[in-house]
Parts: sequence; structure tokens; C-alpha cells
Amino acid sequence: MSISSDEVNFLVYRYLQESGFSHSAFTFGIESHISQSNINGALVPPAALISIIQKGLQYVEAEVSINEDGTLFDGRPIESLSLIDAVMPDVVQTRQQAYREKLAQQQQVGSTSGTQGLQPGGAKNGEGGTAANGEENGAHGLANHHAEMMEVDRDVEIPQNKAMVLRGHESEVFICAWNPVNDLLASGSGDSTARIWNLSENGTGSSTQLVLRHCIREGGQDVPSNKDVTSLDWNSEGTLLATGSYDGFARIWTKDGNLASTLGQHKGPIFALKWNKKGNFILSAGVDKTTIIWDAHTGEAKQQFPFHSAPALDVDWQSNNTFASCSTDMCIHVCKLACFLSAGLLL
Repeated sequence: MSISSDEVNFLVYRYLQESGFSHSAFTFGIESHISQSNINGALVPPAALISIIQKGLQYVEAEVSINEDGTLFDGRPIESLSLIDAVMPDVVQTRQQAYREKLAQQQQVGSTSGTQGLQPGGAKNGEGGTAANGEENGAHGLANHHAEMMEVDRDVEIPQNKAMVLRGHESEVFICAWNPVNDLLASGSGDSTARIWNLSENGTGSSTQLVLRHCIREGGQDVPSNKDVTSLDWNSEGTLLATGSYDGFARIWTKDGNLASTLGQHKGPIFALKWNKKGNFILSAGVDKTTIIWDAHTGEAKQQFPFHSAPALDVDWQSNNTFASCSTDMCIHVCKLACFLSAGLLL
């Protein structure tokens, strides 16, 4: 068996991505040089880290249940181990000793219960008796009753005919957004695509999807970027969809799935983007510590704001030309188009 630090780092990186910690995943990926490893991420199944941890946990449970000679331990576990329990020192010996003591107590109780018979006054065990028995059969019995009630509670399962599952993405889905006008849902994924799902046909129990493939220009040809699509936003009229990708480009698509513009000025992954209410500007935030206002009609950058000292994580419009941006530098900047100084700094 061999384990390399690159393999461990990649599984942790994928776990952070799948859990929605996109910014933490990006930072960890940079510091651990994930991009320089020779691991093909497309071959690694989802939840790989959790799966291998569960197998290790099962191995520890087997150690607790089996003696050194391979025979089944007399006090075999009656409950599974938690992950923290499993990593504790001497967990096997400690648990086996606890099970032996519990088994001895159960055997002692079993040997004495048959000789007790009736309590004074003719009351059987569990049916009154002394004040001590009353207390035991009262408060303790009530607690047992509540425990039993908890055991019969069940999760409510939603029938399949009341749920729609949208399948098609080939990797984790990071974000989704409803069209404000039409019955359309947009989604962004780690398979370097965004998709537009038409749910107006849900009467048939199915939906159609438009695949928006995010490509880059290499050698005079369009090739898949193989980068995550982690941000998207519809304009207020529901006619255009903006997407942001880890390839450093923002893109504008029509609701029919056609590429209208490619916006390229960021020097690294894009973490967030938003349309203004009027629909003439798009605002983006990137790992290059800048935010950019784009002209949605021409695809040109109107102004780039370099005020942050660390990656910009999110943005939001206050009006059609004023916005706020936040960053890992622990600051929030309030900026305005055509103003070349930060209008406000919130620490």
C-alpha cells in the first residue's frame, strides 16, 4: 500500500469543492500545487474521501469485533463507532474491555432477576412496589417511553412523482439560478459546462436541457477549458445569462444557449458576477484581487477596480452604477463607475 501527499491533497481538495467551500478549495489547491499533480480528476468518483474514510472506520469496527486469533469477540459491538472514537489511542482494547464489563453486568442481572419474584405487598417488579421502585418505574420509565417514541420516528420520504431530478452534468454542480421571467433553470458545474433546463414541460415528467460548453482558444481552435463554472446570473428581463469560470473568462449567453460575448480581462478564476437592475452592466470579481464592470452590449470592460489586496470573493449592486465588493483581505469596498477612488472602505 502506498499513499502520496499529492493523492491525499487531491482528495481533500475535491471534498472542499463538493461541500461548497469553493474559495477554501481554491486557496488549498494553490498552496498544495494541485494543478501540478498528474492525477486525472475525471477518473476520481464523487465523495472519494468520505468513501475511503468509511472503509477505514469499518476496519476499526472489525478490529473491535474480532479477537487476535480471528474468532468473533464475545462482546461484539452493539453500536457503530464515530470517526473521532476510531482515531482515539487504544480504541480496540478500550472498547473490548467496556463490552466485557457490560456483558458481565447483563449476565449478573439475568441471574438475579429470576429469583426476585414478587415484591412485598404482592406487587410484581415494574407494577408499583416501594417508593424507590415507584421512582424508578416513574421517571426512569418515562425516559424509556420517550426513547421508544424517538425510535419510531421516521423520515418522511417524498414520492418520486412529486420530485423532478435533473440529470446530465458529469461532475459536481456548484450553482443554480432561476430565470426571473421564464420557467428556466440555469446550473454551473465542474464539467466545464453550464446548462439551461426548460421545466415548462414538466407535465410529462421530463425536461429539455441546453448545454453551454465553456471553451478557450488554443492553436486556432476552440477546445474545452476543463475548468469549473462556479458563478452565473440572469439579467432582469430573463433574456441573457452571464457565467463565470475558473478559466478567467466571463461569458454572456442567450436563453436559447447561444454564446453572445466572451469577456476576458481577469487574470485568474472568477468567483462571482452580477447583472445590474437596468441590464446594461455586468459586475465580476476574481482571484486577481480586482472587480470589473462590463458593458453587456459590447462585451468591453468599462472599468477595473484594483482596490483589494487579496482575491475578491463576492459583489452586489446598490444601484445601476454603485456596488460593494468583499475579499479575503477582510475588507468591503463601495465603488462607483467613473470614480477612480474607492467611495468607501468598511473594515
